[in-house]
Parts: sequence; structure tokens; C-alpha cells
Amino acid sequence: MAAFSLLSLFHPDPSIPKMTTKPLAVLNKANKMQVPYELKQGQKRLFHQLPSGLNMEVIEQKGLVLAGKEINRGPRNGERNPPLVFVHGSYHAAWCWAEHWLPFFSGFGFDSYAVSLLGQGESDAPASPVAGSLQTHAGDVADFIEKKLMFPPVLLGHSFGGLIIQCYIANIRTKQTLEKKMLYPDLAGAVLVCSVPPSGNSGLVWRYLFSKPVAAFKVFALGI
Repeated sequence: MAAFSLLSLFHPDPSIPKMTTKPLAVLNKANKMQVPYELKQGQKRLFHQLPSGLNMEVIEQKGLVLAGKEINRGPRNGERNPPLVFVHGSYHAAWCWAEHWLPFFSGFGFDSYAVSLLGQGESDAPASPVAGSLQTHAGDVADFIEKKLMFPPVLLGHSFGGLIIQCYIANIRTKQTLEKKMLYPDLAGAVLVCSVPPSGNSGLVWRYLFSKPVAAFKVFALGI
């Protein structure tokens, strides 16, 4: 009886209805990610071509429209809400914002865009050993803003993405960037979510190692 029950797991009874739970991701060899993120309703995947010729993935979700009337207007003098551009941290991509953040802000009338830095998500990967530096990633975000957005956005960055935003802000209208003709468009604002500080995160890592060695081992060695 036990053997029969075990075999039934591999050869299920066809009369039993199958589960129809919708997955968060689907396997598709045409995608760069092994398990590509399945977009939610109202979201669209775009590919912005950078000056290098590489394509950067952008997940877009426009501000909600009700009864044929846009609600993405600010409270003062009919000003339009600024677009939001989300920059992910290490080992992530645009999908980390698409699950909850984009639908939330879209529901309040904000046009929202989440980018995947080069080498992450569905973005192209450079041929070099590293996908990019703070400067190149910030420049890619600036290129997207300059060419695709009509209004100054608010940049939101998590962890390493916050450090990229700090690099972006430091390069707005500086003499060096103007001489190199590197354009960093003005922003309406910036939000840093648990951002890496300008000094880096080495101090935090060492404090974590000494204060919670077991937890640190699980995170850094086992990836738990």
C-alpha cells in the first residue's frame, strides 16, 4: 500500500483536478533570467537602448486613470505628480519593485519606472568582467531620464541603488560632467531606502560579523 501511494505521487490520478495557482514567474528560455518575472496587470516591460548599444530593462506602470480622468495631479495649482524611477540594490532587478511598489504608487497617480542595471534582470550584460561602476550605472539612469521622461523625476534607491543615486546627485551640473558632456538631468527629489552610505558598507559588515557571527555566517556563506 505504501509503495502504491508513493507511485501515485509520480503518476497522479487523471480524475483529480490540477491546481490552477498562478505563478509569480514562468520559465522561458527566451529570457535572460532563469525564472523571468511575470508582469502584473498594467505593467509593461521596455528596453531602453543606452549609448553603448546595450539594452536596459525598464518595467513601467503608468499612473492610474479613473473615469477617463487622470488622477496624477498634485494638490497645488494642478501640478502634475513627478514620475518615479526606482533603482534596485545588489542581486536584484526591476522585479523587486514591480511586485508591490509600482502598483501602490501607480494607484496614487504616479507614473512609475523600475530599471534593471546592466547585468541584472533582463538587461544586457557587458562583455567586461564587471557589469559597471557607480559612475556607469548612474550614467545609464541619467540617459534613461534624459531621453524618456518629460518631467524631472523622483529617484528612489534601495541599498546599492541608493549609493548610485547619491553618485547621480553628486554629478548634477558639475564642471567635470559638463566638460565631458555627460548630462545628469535635474530631479524633483530623491529617496534613499536603507542605502549604502558614501563610505561603503564595510563598517556595517564588520560590525555585523562581530556582533552576530552565526547570523553573518548564514547570510554571507550559506546565503540563507
